[in-house]
Amino acid sequence: MNLEHLKIFYMVAMKKNFSETAKALHMSQPSVSLQVRQLEESLGTKLFNRTTKKVYLTPAGELLAKSAKNILKQVNETKKELQRLEQSIHGHLIIGASLTIGEYILPYLFGEFKRKYPNVNIILKIYNSQQIAEKLNDREINLGFIESMISYPEFVQEAFLEDELMVISTDEIANAPDQSNEITIDQLFNLPLILREEGSGTRQVIEESLRIYNLNPSKLNVILELENTESIKSAVESGMGISIISKMAVQKELALKTLKSYSIKDINLKRSLFYIYNDTNLSLPSQVFLEFISEFYQGQHSSANELQINCENTRQE
Repeated sequence: MNLEHLKIFYMVAMKKNFSETAKALHMSQPSVSLQVRQLEESLGTKLFNRTTKKVYLTPAGELLAKSAKNILKQVNETKKELQRLEQSIHGHLIIGASLTIGEYILPYLFGEFKRKYPNVNIILKIYNSQQIAEKLNDREINLGFIESMISYPEFVQEAFLEDELMVISTDEIANAPDQSNEITIDQLFNLPLILREEGSGTRQVIEESLRIYNLNPSKLNVILELENTESIKSAVESGMGISIISKMAVQKELALKTLKSYSIKDINLKRSLFYIYNDTNLSLPSQVFLEFISEFYQGQHSSANELQINCENTRQE
């Protein structure tokens, strides 16, 4: 059995589409079809039933897909162990991260990681959560960092940090009762609101949290959607409305008192942040980076609050 044939078969089995597999692997569709056919001939069995729009695994294909995942994972683990023996942790680490994580969390980790592993070349790309899943699926990135759980059972998803979302506004707009740091649910739904775009992790968390409290997020008075956190903060500072963003993203403005933060009365907007990856294709630099993050937060920074202090001090220097 040819290992390359097995990799291509497994990708087709996951995507259920030859043309999408060809695009992800940077191959022509006839080449993908040929290699799958060669695998079928070598095994003496049919692995897919094909239609004009989609392909379906046969019973034999279902069985091989389960085995292929374990085989490819084991091959990958063996490669990583061999690299560890040679003490040669090197190569590219391409990370796809949501805006908040990519701008306000990961950059503070890269410096120390690069000091420990100078031969790892890190490339960071900013996407929303849906795009990160797609890029992982197409193997355009090695690791993803997202702000909410997404339903992709083929990926491993694990929480690595707790974050808190808060309402931000100018004092003139919020008009919180009794000068408190809370706004009411009625105020939240009536005040003009500036949010991230549909598909972003922050937007998903906000909407899911409101539904937990039997509140309909479609009733929010959303006047503007932006894809950039800095643009959202500028729009709020200009007096256009309020917003809901990560506490980690607004430390500088809170310190300078250009914005004020509020919680929502009776609503908890705490969330976990996640990393996500394909365990059949996890490179050694990717695994080492995940180990580094785990040690970092268990040791030096075990909570989101401590990270916020670190970020705030760095920005003020």
